[in-house]
Amino acid sequence: MRVIGLMSGTSYDAVDAAACDLRLDGDTLVLRPLGMVGAPYEEPLRTALAKALPPAETGLDTVCRLDTGIGQAFAAAAVRANRELCDGQAELVASHGQTVYHWVAGGRVHGTLQLGQPAWIAEATGLPVVADFRARDVAAGGQGAPLVSMVDLLWLRGRPGRPVALNIGGIANLTAPDGTAFDTGPGCALLDAAAREFSGGRLAHDADGALAARGRPDPRLLERLLAEPYYALPTPRTTGKELFHAGYLRAAGAFDGSRPEDVLATLTLLTARTVADAVRSVGATEVIASGGGVRNPVLVRLLRDLLGEVPLRSSDELGLPAAAKEAYAFAVLGFLTAHGLAGTDPRSTGARRPSVLGSVTPGRDGFPAPAPAGGAPARLVVEGGDGR
Repeated sequence: MRVIGLMSGTSYDAVDAAACDLRLDGDTLVLRPLGMVGAPYEEPLRTALAKALPPAETGLDTVCRLDTGIGQAFAAAAVRANRELCDGQAELVASHGQTVYHWVAGGRVHGTLQLGQPAWIAEATGLPVVADFRARDVAAGGQGAPLVSMVDLLWLRGRPGRPVALNIGGIANLTAPDGTAFDTGPGCALLDAAAREFSGGRLAHDADGALAARGRPDPRLLERLLAEPYYALPTPRTTGKELFHAGYLRAAGAFDGSRPEDVLATLTLLTARTVADAVRSVGATEVIASGGGVRNPVLVRLLRDLLGEVPLRSSDELGLPAAAKEAYAFAVLGFLTAHGLAGTDPRSTGARRPSVLGSVTPGRDGFPAPAPAGGAPARLVVEGGDGR
């Protein structure tokens, strides 16, 4: 089945579309990457989205407009991916949507909201769409995240030692081979918030860690930030920009006269420290990293230093482009849903049971049922990606 996976992460800067051929070969799911295209959100939409996110108060009229605008942006990405990567032969679209709120209280997730109305995607492409993946796991008592853990468990199975998959987006998360999976804390979320604050909105992020490279970490600020109670919660645990935002930094005193370069250096070290602590807590012998954070050389250097003898590798080395890994992961989850197969592992999300994920929006020809899949896959192999 030829599937397009659509993703926009917690940095809410762009829509990524990755296309792949997926087939079941016995108990092995084989993924052949076809490429990736991406497009930044148009500035009016991105600005409206930024203004609507917590802790802002947002009206339902804004939510409706964002749901439509994000859906149309995802639809445009899917049309382009089908044309440029699939020769117009795509059969299914799997859309993560844009997370705007993850309702966490008392250590439990009570709800989650992703915008990006899938009807726009189905109408523009004519293809069936699987979307709204997280809600079913939450309804089953899970955290609704990290959903990529199911794909990571299949993908890394059979590698020697105890490999850990790490994604550094706005929020960082990891998956260990025993199914342990959780959000470690901020990936780039606080870095992005500080860059916007110090630049008056001119900068969306600290490109290549350039500001952090010119600064020195502030030990007192770092100590205050590391005292965050989230880091001591039991796993599985999830978080988001509901916690880690500019107001959080303001309350910690990050903007009280400190040099921007020193604050960025401190926040980069915070991300590296919390990720490295999480990696050590699961006894990792190897880290396979992906996400936008791997493009920050200052963050990667700090993380390598803190991990010591535990090697840090990019998912590119195993055949999955680091920038598109999550989009490919949701393509896999959409494929599993289309075949009636569960897309969660309760060990990773804390749910009562595995769940077939998502809601289906039919294409112009409905939602054609593929051939029966038989049993669930036991492993994932990327064609052309060895890395072993």
